[in-house]
Amino acid sequence: MAEHFWYPSMSVQEIVDAFNGWGMSVTTNQIARPSSEFVLDVYTNCLKQLTTIDDGVLLEPVEAALGTSDTPDMYTQALSRNFLLFHIQRCARAAKVQDFSANDIAFPEPERTRTIFAAFINLVNFSAQCEAFIHGLRHKSSALVEERETVVHQLEETRQQVRSIKEKLAENEPKCEALRKENDKITAHLISCKERQMVILEDVKALKQERATIIKRKVWEGIQAESESLTDNISRVRSRIVQSPERIKRSIITMGSTAAEDKRMYALQEAKIRDLQSRMSILMTIEQEVRSCVEQLQTIEKETSLLDASNKGLADYKDQLLEKRGEVNELILKRERVHKQLSNAQEKLERAHRHAEDKRIASQQTIERLQREYEEMVNERRDNDRQVEEMRGEAADVERKMAEHLKKSQAELNELLTEYWRLRRETDIYMETLANKLGMQVTTI
Repeated sequence: MAEHFWYPSMSVQEIVDAFNGWGMSVTTNQIARPSSEFVLDVYTNCLKQLTTIDDGVLLEPVEAALGTSDTPDMYTQALSRNFLLFHIQRCARAAKVQDFSANDIAFPEPERTRTIFAAFINLVNFSAQCEAFIHGLRHKSSALVEERETVVHQLEETRQQVRSIKEKLAENEPKCEALRKENDKITAHLISCKERQMVILEDVKALKQERATIIKRKVWEGIQAESESLTDNISRVRSRIVQSPERIKRSIITMGSTAAEDKRMYALQEAKIRDLQSRMSILMTIEQEVRSCVEQLQTIEKETSLLDASNKGLADYKDQLLEKRGEVNELILKRERVHKQLSNAQEKLERAHRHAEDKRIASQQTIERLQREYEEMVNERRDNDRQVEEMRGEAADVERKMAEHLKKSQAELNELLTEYWRLRRETDIYMETLANKLGMQVTTI
């Protein structure tokens, strides 16, 4: 558990003070002899301090997980306990208690429980020190989760749109296939109608030429008939003038043959007229068929335009499908980037934890070094105090000796001064006496 990690040694009273600082009512007896309910309550509070997760937060996922169960009441408490244990184990791993298990809750051992409490308190204090950094990471994580949910929602909408487009394409595929077949049939019919139209146009052209020829011939025949009528009139006028019976007979015979020929020509003309009328009716029928072909061609053009519009719509749907696929690929790439950012954030968090752990270890080493230096300073101070006491004793002896020496020197100085003033007074008396004897005037200083 904690054999590879060091936690501050905390006494029972320190643990009680730490928990009371969190608003928990804890006694030393509960720490010394922990119960299952007590340690579960403590771990739940630690979990709430670290992640703001409690029983109320876990209630919704538990209900969601048991929504499909026939007997949810039977498993609610067990599943809630498992969820809570899972999150407590996560916090324990973060606190470097790697072997935390359900036994630490169900059958808590006092010494191990105090060690785990120390680890949790250390983690909570560390989290409080790094609150700004952890808050930033939580904010980024929540933003990434929201962005991930948005991306998943957009991906689901895109997939739904793709499915609807595919369904619509599948629904329109039989119609498109039928339209393609009908288009092929109409195209074939149109080609055959075009060929028939070309043949009919050639026939019409030939008939028009024949009609023009017949009209010209009829005009010429009319001119000939008029000339013949004029000739007949002339002949009748001449016949009135009887010149010779033989000539008259010949004229009658000629006129009879001419009349027979005219009748024959008239019958031929009537036959030709009937033939032309039948041909004209045929031409009118052909013209009606051509009109119907033109109408069919117009209908075919409309159907072709509708088919082109359908093909264009199909192409647009295909383009939209390609765009949606591109958007799906972009969303997948974006989701991968979000996952990568999340992994980077987790790595940064791990590095921050490692950095904080290194700083804590360095701080602990610094504290230990300072403690060693303090102990050395205490020892040196003790030696210095002893030396100071010795020096104070020596100073007291020196001061005492100095006082005695000063006293002695003062006494000797006083004696010297007394002797000096005595000698000076005697010297003055001697000088005054000598001056008096010598008759000199001496000024006394």
